[in-house]
Amino acid sequence: MRGADNQSGALFSYVNLEERVPAAHPLRVIKTIVDDALISLDSEFEALYGSTGRSSIAPERLLRASLLQARHYLRF
Repeated sequence: MRGADNQSGALFSYVNLEERVPAAHPLRVIKTIVDDALISLDSEFEALYGSTGRSSIAPERLLRASLLQARHYLRF
């Protein structure tokens, strides 16, 4: 079962995540592009997951995390 892609900025932090990333930071542009791409893939993700069982981690979250790790590793 596919998990939800709910984003909670205050789960483990007292500072809002939006306040931590400067307005002109390249990650903001990358996030916008990635979010648009993931929205367009929503129906394909939905087809890959069953309707029963335990909820998984949303594939959107996993892809965003992988992209962020790759960005950090490559330092672009």
